Parts: sequence; C-alpha cells; structure tokens
Amino acid sequence: MSAIQASAAEAPTAELLPGAEIVLRALKDQGVEVIFGYPGGAVLPIYDALFQQNAIRHILVRHEQAAVHAAEGYARSTGKVGVVLVTSGPGATNAVTGLVDALMDSIPVVCLTGQVPTHLIGNDAFQEADTTGITRPATKHNYLVKDSNQLGRIIHEAFYVARSGRPGPVVVDLPKDILIGKGRYSGVPQATHRSYRPVTEPDPAAIRTAVAMLKAAKRPIVYAGGGVINSGPEASRLLTEFVHLTGFPCTNTLMGLGAFPASDPQFLGMLGMHGTYEANLAMHGCDVMLNIGARFDDRVTGRLRDFSPNSRKIHADIDPSSINKNVRVDCAIIGDAAKVLRALIAEWKASEAKLDTGALAAWWRQIDAWRARDCLRYRQATDEGAIIKPQYAIQRLYELVRETGRDTFITTEVGQHQMWAAQYWKFERPNRWMTSGGLGTMGYGLPAAMGVQIAHPDALVIDIAGEASILMNIQEMSTLAQYRLPVKVFILNNEYMGMVRQWQELLHGGRYSESYSAALPDFVKLAESFHAVGLRATKVGELDGVIREMLAVDRPVIADICVDQKENCFPMIPSGAAHNEMILGPDDEAPKGAAQPGVTEEGMVLV
Repeated sequence: MSAIQASAAEAPTAELLPGAEIVLRALKDQGVEVIFGYPGGAVLPIYDALFQQNAIRHILVRHEQAAVHAAEGYARSTGKVGVVLVTSGPGATNAVTGLVDALMDSIPVVCLTGQVPTHLIGNDAFQEADTTGITRPATKHNYLVKDSNQLGRIIHEAFYVARSGRPGPVVVDLPKDILIGKGRYSGVPQATHRSYRPVTEPDPAAIRTAVAMLKAAKRPIVYAGGGVINSGPEASRLLTEFVHLTGFPCTNTLMGLGAFPASDPQFLGMLGMHGTYEANLAMHGCDVMLNIGARFDDRVTGRLRDFSPNSRKIHADIDPSSINKNVRVDCAIIGDAAKVLRALIAEWKASEAKLDTGALAAWWRQIDAWRARDCLRYRQATDEGAIIKPQYAIQRLYELVRETGRDTFITTEVGQHQMWAAQYWKFERPNRWMTSGGLGTMGYGLPAAMGVQIAHPDALVIDIAGEASILMNIQEMSTLAQYRLPVKVFILNNEYMGMVRQWQELLHGGRYSESYSAALPDFVKLAESFHAVGLRATKVGELDGVIREMLAVDRPVIADICVDQKENCFPMIPSGAAHNEMILGPDDEAPKGAAQPGVTEEGMVLV
C-alpha cells in the first residue's frame, strides 16, 4: 500500500507510459514550469522526453551545485517548489552542497538524480554512487525508486514532503532501467500522507497562554524569522498587523528580512552577530519574547547561558523538533506562521487583559536611546578621489535602485558583503532577499540570482558579491549569456576573504593566514569573455556613474567596486559572547563584561 492514498497503480484510468514520461507528466501535473539541470548518461531518457515536449522549460547550468542554488532562488522568490535534474555519481554528489544549504534554510526543492540500472546497484558501476545514503542527512527525505509503477506516486509524494510543514529538499533517485521501463500513471493522487501530516493549526490554549504572557509584559519584543516568509505573503501582512496592534518592537533574523517593513518605526533592524545595537540589546533586556518562525540559531543567540537571561519565551514554529532544541521556552505553539498570527490577533482583540502602556512607553524610550548610538554609522571621505567604503557602495546602490522604482530582488554570496547588504538594504516586502543563512555557502548568490531572474524576467536582480565568493560559481555567467538573463553582479572587491581577514585581525592577532587573494582576474575582461558588460569603480567619484550604467544596461553586468581593504563589519558580537558584549566599531575594544551594557535587578538594560 502506498504512503499517499489513491495509488496511481490502482487507479482504473492509469496510462502505461515509459518511466521518463511519467516523470515529466507528474512534474507538469505539479505545475512545474522550469527545471534546472545538467545531463548525463543515467538521465538521458528524461532529457530525450524533455526534447519532445514544450510544457516544461529546462535551464542548462554549468555545475550541479549551481542547479540547486538556482532552484533555491526560484523557490525562495516565488513560494513554489524548485526542481533540479542531475545525473548519477558526480552529478548527484556535486548537488549535495546545495541540498544541505536548502535543508538549513528550509527551501522546498525536489532534486531528481540519475542512478545506474537497478541490477548494477552495489557493483561499483560507472558513475555509481550511494545517492540515498549520501543525501540522507542532506535532505528532508529521499527515495530510491525500484518500481516504475510507483514512480508517479513517489514524484507527487516528494513534492508534498518538500512543501509541507517546514519546507526542505527531497531527492528522488532514478535508476536508468526505471526510466526506460513502462509503468502506470493516473495523475495526482490525494494530497494526504499516511505518516507525515504536519500540524498547521495552533492549539487555542497555547494561543491564550501566549497572549496572556504578552499582555503582562513590560519589555516585550517580537522576533520573526524565515518561517514567516515561508508561510507566504499573508503571514508577513499579519505580522505587520500584529506588531502594530500591540505597539511592540520587532526584529528579524537574517533569513526573515522583509517579513516586516524595514522603514516601519517599530522595526529595530536585524539581530544577531552583525545585527543592530538596539535589536540585540532589546533581545538581551526583554522580559517577554515572541519568536515566530525562527530557530534560535547560534548566530542569533550568542552565548546560550546569557541569551535574554530575564525573559519568558514564546516560540511559534511549524517544526516541533525546533522547540526547546537550542533554547528552553515557556510557551510552545506548533503551527503555520500565518495561522498562528491570525489566532494571536483574534485572541489579542478578545482578551480583556490590559497592557501596561506606561511600561511599554518606558521600554520604547530605552530602545530610542540605543537607536541614538547610530550603530551603523561609518566614515566616508567625500572627495572624488577617496577610497570607497563598502557600506557607502551598498547605500548608494540602494538609493539609486530606489530611484528606478523597479521591483528588485537581492541575492548575496557569503561574507562581509552579505552582512553589509543585510544592514544597509531596507527590505519592505518578503521574498525579495535571497541569501545563504544556515550553511553560509560561498558561491550561492550568482546561481540563486539566475533562478530568481528566470522566475521574474522583468524584475531587477542584483547579486551583491565578494571577489572571493563570486569565483566559486563564476561559470554560471555562461548560463546568463545563453538565456539572456540580465543579472547584475555587484562585487565589493577588497582583495581579501573579508570575513576571514576580519576574524584573523580581531581574534588571531592580525595573522592573515591564506586570506589574501593574490591572483584575482580582471573582472571587467572576465565579464566581457562571458558576453557580459564589465564595469569598474576605484574611487568615490566613479561609483554613482558605474551604478547608473549597470542599472541602465539590459544585459548581464559585473561591476567591480574596489573598496577599502581594511574595513571591518560592525556591530559585531564575537563568537561565544552575549548580546550585551557587542563591538560597535573600530574604536571599540573587545568586550570586557563590566564595561558593556548591563541589566539592573529590575531587568532594565543600561546603556
């Protein structure tokens, strides 16, 4: 008996089709419009079937890791499931980094991998790998198909698992004889699963408890993560409604940026290792915390024993395994973020308990005092020949993009540029920010931007990159050229692996071991070799002109922005430190506990 009810093999109207055609029929029935892939011997039956149809578009990437990142960008920007097709052996193993990235960041992806014929499995055949074994810890679930009659059901089940509950990647391993042999297919089965049925509706008792805790709070904070965005645009709208209803401050994780409008006066900015002073100290000093759709990861919590030490914690998440995994909470709510927020709003309005508005006003006065520190300030010389600060480069990019009025999507690679983009780009809407959060995958941004541009052909898509990270998947410039995708690559070039250099400076005595890039390419000529436009700015007076030209060109562009090599990303909570042990800038010394903001016996945080 199949896991999903109404097995295609049992249906009276089932068609007898080759396995490769069953795969494509199932993808079409799931509404799939595009596949990111790279062919090889084991999946040639699928590629032959692709050649004979026009319903599904195939994007030929230049590396299988990039295929998964492109599918992630597509999925993250649309809310749909991204689809990947790779061959057996190295095709599958090259995809693993992307699969782990999707797993860590809860991105729905279905990855179809080729496999040697079933009778050769275990014989060390050419391009054989134990794909299901290798990807078991890299995916939400995986399958090895051994019966062509079960192929359609498994494809549909893979989509159900990928998108339901906490989203994630699913691998379907396809032996070549299964793709060649015939099986029965009868369409989409019922979307119910015998063993995997995530809870989406919150427990009313937990909602009542949470609202009672929040209304009794004197120093509350709302902390929202990527789960709000994964829930869909309605969740972000409801989050904004709830925060306005309560009058509470709100902060977002790196993955949650855009879930709450950055321009809203109740927004404190991003929290965590490179979050704002006001967000981190509000988290440290709050007395009640509402976490919606975030997993208390270490880049947010810092030193666990000192994380928000005087607060009662409410955690709402669709994944029960995330509750109490890192931080013990006082109230757990299992459910979809949009449904949780809708229930919280209804209960808040129905509850007769009164909020201590005087205490909340005092809390806001304290937060405004922290805001006055202006933790994201930097020093930029204004003469035309001055060296460009990376913060200024992103600030001007943001301001000039806003002038265009275009719908804009931002992807990043990983490093200092990623944190500066998170700090200085103001995201007003969800699904406009694609970055590698949990795994921190260098090389993510360019293929992710490719996937976003495929999904949104008329939008402006910019990959904010570092010169080291962009080289990880630079071959995808060829894909941009083939499909005429006008992605803009905006490189902050400091000739170092910037975040590595920063940690070496602050934590390892300035011993810059292997962090300097001694043989970089000429990015302008590199762009031109990939049929793209290459631009460069080396001083402040050139920056705006380069940005404007980049935005005006309807072609792929690499803009090489040469920035201050010695600039570090602040604020910064050193690894293993607490939220109230931040380094605010280059003039700050390393935290010394007593010299940092502290908490009084009453729980109020002192500046």
